[in-house]
Amino acid sequence: MSILVIAEHDNLTLKGATRNAIAAAAKINTVLSTEIHVLVAGVACGDVAQQAAAVAGVAKVIVADAAHYGDQTAENLAALIVAQAGGHTHILAAATSNGKNTLPRVAALLDVAQISDIIAIVDADTFVRPIYAGNALATVKSADPVKVITVRTTGFDAVEASGGAATIEAIQASPDLGQARLVSRELTKSARPELAAAKIIVSGGRGLGSGENYHKVLEPLADKLGAAMGASRAAVDAGFVSNDYQVGQTGKIVAPQLYIAIGISGAIQHLAGMKDSKVIVAINKDPDAPIFQVADYGLVADLFQAVPELVAAL
Repeated sequence: MSILVIAEHDNLTLKGATRNAIAAAAKINTVLSTEIHVLVAGVACGDVAQQAAAVAGVAKVIVADAAHYGDQTAENLAALIVAQAGGHTHILAAATSNGKNTLPRVAALLDVAQISDIIAIVDADTFVRPIYAGNALATVKSADPVKVITVRTTGFDAVEASGGAATIEAIQASPDLGQARLVSRELTKSARPELAAAKIIVSGGRGLGSGENYHKVLEPLADKLGAAMGASRAAVDAGFVSNDYQVGQTGKIVAPQLYIAIGISGAIQHLAGMKDSKVIVAINKDPDAPIFQVADYGLVADLFQAVPELVAAL
């Protein structure tokens, strides 16, 4: 018996979130003392398999290379994962958009209850997950023969990308179900770090007043710090920036070394996505803003004056 981790990738590069999921698998493995296998499904994905094989703690990489896995559609991936479920006690994936799309289908096909968004492991059957927008933690025990789990990446430090020497095994692809196809994909290209993996994030809220102000005020600070840029849901809903920037329960869950919240009041939905940040700095003119309850450093000031002064000081 072994633990199966689903690799997330773009057919060229293994996504960092996979190493967080492998870290969770390693914690389970301290109890079971079994092997960790990684499933790579894609097209011409040999480089990804090599990267997965080099990850510390991985014993075997299983590769399914076929054209219908190229777009990572959940229907085909779920069918492949179910076909490989035998002999695995746990099936894990990062709680990203891909993981959240694919693993519920796997759980349904296996007729088991999915355990979502875990942040800690008690033992091989018992897991901790946040509920009520992170205001409470639930300890969940599963008696299912196969545990299907999504892993909140901020809950587990990623394992090393090198140091492993896993074997690579090619497997036969499952048939193309033809239930869905990707028509187009629009990707936001930026020279800034990826939001979910950034070590520093400068985030703006409705207090900035407009999309023009968002860029005018925040970009110089982000440039100085080499930071990614984020936003609250209120800022996204107001049209300041696209939802790629959204941090929160319905956006991206982040835990950078430094999170700077500017003009963000601190709604529960937003706090759920960033309160695990190592250091939180808040700038808001309202001294009673909820963001100050989680901030390590707070500045009650007019952001239009304070932020340029901060940039000048840097």
